[in-house]
Amino acid sequence: MSDYIVRATAANNQIRAFAITGRELVEEARKHHNTSPVATAALGRLLMGGDMMGVMMKGEKDVLTLQMKGDGPINGVLVTADSKGHVKGYVGNPNVVIPPNYAGKLDVGAAIGYGTLTVIKDMGLKEPYASQVPLGTSEVAEDLTYYFAKSEQVPSAVALGVLMEKNNTVKQAGGFIVQLMPFAEEEVIAALEQKISKITSVTSLLEKGMSPEDILQEVLGDLGVEFTDKIPTEFYCDCSKEKVSKALISVGKKELQAMIDEGKEIEVNCHFCNTNYVYSVEELKEIKKRSVS
Repeated sequence: MSDYIVRATAANNQIRAFAITGRELVEEARKHHNTSPVATAALGRLLMGGDMMGVMMKGEKDVLTLQMKGDGPINGVLVTADSKGHVKGYVGNPNVVIPPNYAGKLDVGAAIGYGTLTVIKDMGLKEPYASQVPLGTSEVAEDLTYYFAKSEQVPSAVALGVLMEKNNTVKQAGGFIVQLMPFAEEEVIAALEQKISKITSVTSLLEKGMSPEDILQEVLGDLGVEFTDKIPTEFYCDCSKEKVSKALISVGKKELQAMIDEGKEIEVNCHFCNTNYVYSVEELKEIKKRSVS
């Protein structure tokens, strides 16, 4: 897996930055869910945004969940990431097909529609931290930018891009998140704003063969970039037959008995990686024994 995230600082720690190359993980998601091009772009952008936000968390067991729920035909996008570079996700309607936008690009905004972005951080405390903001453009990067400003009071620039091949596989995927620290000086802010205003798109930088390090050099220019970490990343689902059987236990004895009485094996699907798990009647009887209610 050649995808990775770099973490960096600039302007004497007045800026922190992350960049990702994610072609393989987005292609992996496309294969698992057999997504249409616009669904691949929507899911891919949120996977990479969530992935970079995941590695911002400190704890080994911290988990981040992002959900974009709008009134568009994609019927929502959900992603979860951990602090180690693992990310997974799915869309409600993977087969969505809509016309391109006015610029001839995949219309992710129209596919997602108007609604809300929910961010949940489970950091092992009594209650997970949850925040919700309205979707602005539903193009993903702008909505994450707004979330950082509104919910975390961190001025940020987020850019995410997915470029498709003619055969609907993923050609390029990547992005960056650049954030200003509270003590950032005015001239640093002005210099950064000027540099970012000149960036046309992430995919155009990737098409030039730029790595995440190159992209941050381009974005941060003469502000003295220092790379502090390089984290391998991948589309990774930790589901298993045993884990799914625990979910079956929770449906209760009555429902399990009804399944057993039908006398047929059942199939349970993992939303995140689209893997199907089959349980025989005998296995259902064993699961029922472990059920408490």
